[in-house]
Amino acid sequence: MSTTDPQDVVVVRRERWLEIQIQRPEKMNAIREQTAAEILELLADAESDRAIAAVLLSGTDKAFCTGIDTSEFAIGPREKFDFYRKRRRVRKTGQLFRALPEYSKPVIAVVEGYALGGGFELALCADFIVAGERATFGLPEVKLGMMPGGGGTQTLARLVGKPLAKELIWTGRRLSAQDALGYRIVNHVAPAGEAMTKARELAETIAAGAPISVMMSKLAIERGADLSLANGMAYEGDASFFLYLTDDRDEGLAAFREKRTPAFKGQ
Repeated sequence: MSTTDPQDVVVVRRERWLEIQIQRPEKMNAIREQTAAEILELLADAESDRAIAAVLLSGTDKAFCTGIDTSEFAIGPREKFDFYRKRRRVRKTGQLFRALPEYSKPVIAVVEGYALGGGFELALCADFIVAGERATFGLPEVKLGMMPGGGGTQTLARLVGKPLAKELIWTGRRLSAQDALGYRIVNHVAPAGEAMTKARELAETIAAGAPISVMMSKLAIERGADLSLANGMAYEGDASFFLYLTDDRDEGLAAFREKRTPAFKGQ
């Protein structure tokens, strides 16, 4: 598979960021192994490209993503334990969910329409969500005899707290964009069809910052969430001191003194 000719996504490279659009309208943008493999490869390429400051992950107007393609759940009568083994080391969908929180550049989920099941979980694994006003979020797995398996029990609980996460997972209740904003699940709600415009504005602002500062602050936030306050502050202190060694810090301070726009180079 080559990302020069992707089957399941549409890729647009902007000057300072990359846009990846899931494009499986016949499946309401449910992702399969091919979809995840394409996104992972694109993310890997973008991570080593200094010109790319952020990644915007979107779907279509009708659906961001409605989870994992149900055909991916087919297991032969003697393959259940093989399926269990493959889920961590082989299956690309699982790798995608685990990769996003560790990704060194900001990933913005741009949600129009439905973000259900694994689609909601995929958005939750991004750094933050920008939603159109008609977006709908939900985790219906319990109604199907399953449970969230893409990190939803962890990411949602960390955002909204355990009691509300339990209610939303156990009832499968769907949330409007405004509900999600009220629960601080999404950062911004834009008029329908304009979530990408808002996300691009944010990407432009992020791209104007020092890329190493963005990377190190993301690491501190993600890793600090699992540490005690004292250890988290110690980690932050080490990461912050690391920036003293970068050329970008010198450039940022010089630009401030000279009242000009800094020219960061990511070094």
